[in-house]
Amino acid sequence: RYPRIHKNFVVSYRIYGDPDNVDISQTRDISEGGMLLTTNRSFDTGTILAIEIRLPFIPTPIRLLGKILGSKEVARNLIYETRLVFTYMDEQSKEFVKNSVNYFVKKDEK
Repeated sequence: RYPRIHKNFVVSYRIYGDPDNVDISQTRDISEGGMLLTTNRSFDTGTILAIEIRLPFIPTPIRLLGKILGSKEVARNLIYETRLVFTYMDEQSKEFVKNSVNYFVKKDEK
């Protein structure tokens, strides 16, 4: 649905509503609508994560919520590829994500 870039950006995440258990990881790919990130555990489909992502050219992290679409184990009991769709972010953050994705789409086309 949206252009997707395969870039690694630093992400911190936790289950929404649980202020503890924050973990840090990185994206595998990202679009305006969602992302794939590596996690150290599997998440049930439908789980809501509170996420902070650091994008280039933006000094502060973007905060958003995402709903898990699936977690796939890639290294036994160690690494999971977790797909999620963005469910909430403010308008400015949406623009930052859109502009960042578009920047790398154009850069990668060259």
